[in-house]
Amino acid sequence: MSKRVSSKYKINRRLGVNLWGRPKSPINTRDYGPGEHGQRRKKPSDFGLQLMAKQKLKGYYGNISEKQFRKYYQEAVRRRGDTSQNLIGILERRLDAVVYRMKFVPTVFASRQFVNHGHVKVNGKKVNIPSYMVKEGDVIEVREASRQIPMVLLATESSEREVPDYIEVNHQRMTGSFIRQPKLEDVPYPVQMEPNLVIEYYSR
Repeated sequence: MSKRVSSKYKINRRLGVNLWGRPKSPINTRDYGPGEHGQRRKKPSDFGLQLMAKQKLKGYYGNISEKQFRKYYQEAVRRRGDTSQNLIGILERRLDAVVYRMKFVPTVFASRQFVNHGHVKVNGKKVNIPSYMVKEGDVIEVREASRQIPMVLLATESSEREVPDYIEVNHQRMTGSFIRQPKLEDVPYPVQMEPNLVIEYYSR
């Protein structure tokens, strides 16, 4: 188990939110930060709010590295239209995010590992890169040999999350497709995300 996966709930406590909306999260009972100074919360500055918004968004998608996240910001700026909406669209097109949205796995961390281990095909070809960018109309499926993995069966039957309407999925066939790039209001975040503050953070 990687360090990121084993400490994912520390991200919740550090940020003070139940980032993935999971009933197991310790933030439900201990709504203060980890460590001996965790209960000392000061009112954040504007910079602090921007940093917090960035850490929330970065953490939600499996704690993406700073280098990669900055690249997504630069790509969002380069594209036409609203930069904050572009950033959300790029993040939601990551293969691990799409597999998570399709409810083939219980968490975004499990999704990254699932893709990494070669359990997923895109348009009939095995893809093991979690950051692979899915395009509109792409068909994503769980490889036949991986369809009976207990984690997958439990995740597809779980009522903890709903599949958003920009994704189509057939859990019996373990296949689905990415219909369109979503906007911020389409994405079922359990907590409020503020990509506009993330853009402000990077454009300082």
